[in-house]
Amino acid sequence: MTNKIIALVDGSIYSESVCHHAAWIAQRTQAPVELIHVLGRREAPEKSDLSGAIRLGARTKLMEELAELDAQRAKLVSHRGRAILEDARAIVDQDGVSEITTRLRHGDIVEAIGEIEGEARVIVIGKRGEAADFAKGHLGSNLERIVRASHRPVFVAARAFEPIKSVLVAFDGGASSMKAVDHISRSALFAGLAVTVVTVGTETPEIKKGLADAKALLKAAGIEAETRVVPGQPETELGKLVEEEGFGMVVMGAYGHSRIRSLVIGSTTTEMVRSCKVPVVLMR
Repeated sequence: MTNKIIALVDGSIYSESVCHHAAWIAQRTQAPVELIHVLGRREAPEKSDLSGAIRLGARTKLMEELAELDAQRAKLVSHRGRAILEDARAIVDQDGVSEITTRLRHGDIVEAIGEIEGEARVIVIGKRGEAADFAKGHLGSNLERIVRASHRPVFVAARAFEPIKSVLVAFDGGASSMKAVDHISRSALFAGLAVTVVTVGTETPEIKKGLADAKALLKAAGIEAETRVVPGQPETELGKLVEEEGFGMVVMGAYGHSRIRSLVIGSTTTEMVRSCKVPVVLMR
C-alpha cells in the first residue's frame, strides 16, 4: 500500500504528539497509520572483548556470562521497543483510527525509512528525540538526516498537539515551494483549512507571477488562498507571522535557492523547524 502515514516513535516526550498528529492526518485523509520504532545500532549488544588477559578457564566462564548478558540486554531493548509501540497504538486508537499497524525495525533509522518510504504518503517525526529536554535549541540529528534522505513529505510534529485550522505556506518561488503548493492542492489533508501563501523579501515580477500561479493552482482545487509579500528576512518574519496570526501549521520546501542545498537543509527551513511551536511540513 502506497498510502500509509508512517509515524516514527522513540519513547521521547515528542512521541505522544507524533501519535496525535498521525491520527489527525489519518482522519482527514482516510489513510492507515503504521507506527515504527527503530532499534538503532548503538542499542545492539556490545561486541567488545572485556575478558582481557584472564587465564583460560576463568576466561571461558566470563565469556559465557558476557554472552548471556548481551542476550538479556538485546531482549530488554526489544521489549522496550514493543512497549513503546503498544503505547503509541493505544493513543492512535483512542483518537479514532481503526487501521493501525506496528513495526519494530533494527539498524540505521535512515536506511529503515529508505526501505519503506515507498509505502508512505507522509512521514511523521518529532522535532527532537529522546534527549529533547537536554537540547532544546537543537534539532534531532535523525530529523535532519531523514529530511535530507526522504522523497516523501516529512511532517515535523510540535511538542504538543493542537487541532489545525490554518496553514502558512512559505513560498520562495523555488521548485520545492511550488511542489509544496501542488501537494496542498492534491491532498485531502488541507481541505477546508485556511491557506495563506507568503513570500518574505522583495516583490519581483517573478515572485508576483509565482504567487499568482500558486493561487490559481489552489483555486482550481477548491482552496481560496490568500497571498502576500512581507518585507524582511524569512528566518525572522515567518516565525513572527506564525506567532502573531496564530497559524496552526507551516508548509515549506526543505531547500531554498542555494547551490549548497544538497549538503545542508536550507537555513530558513532549519530555523523555522527549530523555533516554531507548530508543526512544519517539509517538501523536497
